[in-house]
Formats: sequence, C-alpha cells, structure tokens
Amino acid sequence: MENQLQGKPRILCLHGFRTSAEILKKLIGKWPETVLGSLDLVFLDAPFPARGKSDVEGLFDPPYYEWFQSNQDFTEYINFEECLAYIEDYMLKHGPFDGILGFSQGAILAAALPGMQAKGLALTKVPKIKFLIIISGAKFGGSKFGSPKLAANAFSPPVPCPSLHFLGETDFMKEEGIALLEPFVDPVVIHHPRGHTIPRLDEKAQETVLQFIGKINRIISSLEE
Repeated sequence: MENQLQGKPRILCLHGFRTSAEILKKLIGKWPETVLGSLDLVFLDAPFPARGKSDVEGLFDPPYYEWFQSNQDFTEYINFEECLAYIEDYMLKHGPFDGILGFSQGAILAAALPGMQAKGLALTKVPKIKFLIIISGAKFGGSKFGSPKLAANAFSPPVPCPSLHFLGETDFMKEEGIALLEPFVDPVVIHHPRGHTIPRLDEKAQETVLQFIGKINRIISSLEE
C-alpha cells in the first residue's frame, strides 16, 4: 500500500531462459532514473537450475535458471504447473504485486498469466494481475511455440489486461512478438533498433513508459477508491 501511495506500482520481474534475477536487474538498471524511480521492481530467480549451456556465459556470471523445459520443437512442456505454483507461492509470501514484467522466456510466461488467472487455472490465490510489461515476448500457441495444456486458451477471449510490449528490429523473436500483440486489447508498443535484449530507453521510449505507468497508477487508484 505504501508503494502505491507513492505512485509506485509493484512489479514481479521474470528473467529470460538460463539467466537470472540478478542479470535482469543489471540490464533493467540501465533504464533512466525517471522510470526506475516510478516502479517498485522485485526480481525472482526461476525455480529450476539451467539444464544446459547459457547464451550469456562469459557475459554474466552464473548461476543461471529456467522457468520450465520443453522438447526441441516446443510442442511438449515439462514442469510448467510446478513453475506456476512456484510463482504463486512467491507472490503470496512477498506480495501483493500489481503487475508482471517478463523478458524472453519470462515474457512468454508472463503474457499467458492474466488469461490463465481469469479462467481460474493459475494464480487463483493472489490478486488479479493489473498490467504486463513484455520484452522480447512470444505467444504460446503461436507459430514457434506450442502451448502447455493450462495455457491452451490463455488468449481467448482477448486479454483486457493493459500491456506494454518492446519489439526489437533485429530480434529473432520479432515476428512472435508482433503476433503476441493481437490477443491484447489496446497494447502499447515500443519499437527499438536492437535484438533480443533489454533495450536502453531513448527519450521517446522513456515518455511512452512513463505515460503507461501513469495510466496504471490511475487504474490502481480507481480500484482502491
């Protein structure tokens, strides 16, 4: 409540595949203080130690973690339910949280959570997710990723949860990120020239993020009245 009174939405941040909370914290930490000072960010390590080589070895120190596993063509998933239970348990103990930020595997997961929550399939013991920030995300059930059973209808009907999406011009997941916009009602989009990464915010992107945060603060305030 105190953070919300200060105009700081509380956000649970989910890192990318075979990285860590600490790595995501360092990358997000390069954003301008005007943005960082407007958010209460909490970074969570995924439940499973990396089961293979990390793409960030040599760039960032281990340990590395992953949220769930899949077969090579992303048609079968392992430990997805366990991952959801782990996140819910953390939110119960350290919440409440207003929104979720995700990057890469964390963004794929985050994007499906509001729909699963609305159907009573995930996060049933915690308050409704009020917004998402999706960086280099993709859609379960899209062209690249099949869907875990629990997420099969996460994007049907359309998701009314306010969302901010970052799309990188040279990101190998750019097309999946574009497809992810479709099921969200009025998504806000920031385009950046880089690839599969957390981009620095130029002046225009910074303004877009701050406007989105302002919108979220108004939603939170109206819910508390």
